[in-house]
Amino acid sequence: MSVSAVKERLIAALGSDYVHDSHEMRLVYSYDATPGMQAMPDLVVMPGSTEEVQAIVRICNETKTPIVARGSGTNLSGGTCPVEAGVVLTFQRMNQIVELDEENLTLTVQPGVITQEIIEYVEAKELFYPPDPSSMKISTIGGNISENSGGLRGLKYGVTRDYVLGLTAVLANGEVIKTGGKLAKDVAGYDLTRLLVGSEGTLGIITEAILKLIPLPETKQTVLAIYEDIDKAAQSVSAIIANKIIPTTMEFLDQATIKVVEDYAHVGLPTDAGAVLLIEQDGAPEVVARDMEAITKLCTEMGATSVKRAGSEEEANALRSARRAALSACARLKPTTILEDATVPRSKIAEMVRAINEITAKYQLDICTFGHAGDGNLHPTFLTDARNKAEMHRVEQAFEEIFAKAIELGGTITGEHGVGAMKAPYLEWKIGESGIQVMRAIKTALDPNNILNPGKLFFEKKEVVS
Repeated sequence: MSVSAVKERLIAALGSDYVHDSHEMRLVYSYDATPGMQAMPDLVVMPGSTEEVQAIVRICNETKTPIVARGSGTNLSGGTCPVEAGVVLTFQRMNQIVELDEENLTLTVQPGVITQEIIEYVEAKELFYPPDPSSMKISTIGGNISENSGGLRGLKYGVTRDYVLGLTAVLANGEVIKTGGKLAKDVAGYDLTRLLVGSEGTLGIITEAILKLIPLPETKQTVLAIYEDIDKAAQSVSAIIANKIIPTTMEFLDQATIKVVEDYAHVGLPTDAGAVLLIEQDGAPEVVARDMEAITKLCTEMGATSVKRAGSEEEANALRSARRAALSACARLKPTTILEDATVPRSKIAEMVRAINEITAKYQLDICTFGHAGDGNLHPTFLTDARNKAEMHRVEQAFEEIFAKAIELGGTITGEHGVGAMKAPYLEWKIGESGIQVMRAIKTALDPNNILNPGKLFFEKKEVVS
């Protein structure tokens, strides 16, 4: 069926105000935050309810039209680029907090709600939604769920999937499935909620989510540990965990990142340091005080030249904000900033950082490395220029070696950014051919026409014609 015919059917279902095909609108939704990726959709649609999503999906399935659901486009793996054209489905109209249930400690939301809005809404009720991706001021909860987003607080509190109790989703055939619920325990059948979380929009389109909340921690403290040597910073991370202390956050910045972040944020970071750890603990006052005293002692014993405690919440927030701004700070230096998230066991952080630096030198590239040291999630960030084709080729070679090294050390190609289109060629390195076959079987069973976010996760090997 032609694009114009699909458009007419969608207009009949949604109304002309919510179906767009202008060049300007299509261009806006042709890319996300992934450098170097862009693909034009044929149509952009804006449903206002689960029923309207059903109507869209049924039309797309009947006409075999690709459909990509997206939030704010903060994805860093090309996950929301419509690489096979078709329809982009956006959730600006489905952005409501549906229900706060304080008896069951749950929050029911539509997919278009901004993550920061959720966090602020529940904290006003002295409740806590821990997942805090650096993009939380603009990312949507639907995107967070689809990518199983992490964040600075992931060490202690886990990632998005740990706070999703139930979902309403539209399957590729237009049927609605409801998974989970407001339950503390539920082992009835396969865990379909967890199957959908992190599936990158390839198995269903989420239209509502039930989130788990916990009580807001009573207090928190923040310290900045300064090191001349990256290895000593990494050893501190291992020592803290080995002493059975699990901080809320334990963030790592190398010297190159410290310099660009300080130039951007002006929060007093020591630009001559080899590395810093930003460590935070929350909980009951006596527990926080005890843990922070122990953390300070351990960092000092491991070689920190200084361990500074934030004197106020304003100072602590400035440090947190500076860390969250690391990518933005790096992006000021060169036209193209490519950030990845190779993840290794935290005991291998120092070895991985050394390997990243060696690979960078080998390919004569500029890099900043930062990330979530407590859970081994590093963000090597190349500063480059997409117009320089030779350098971009070296960047691709460097990332291949970084991914290979991460897997060699018992790690993975992605800790929180997803596979999308960018990392599809490397997924088999991590999960093996049998793992790919299992994933393909699930995809085929739920989406036989391959209309849901095609071109993602699975790398289609091109046949060589002799």
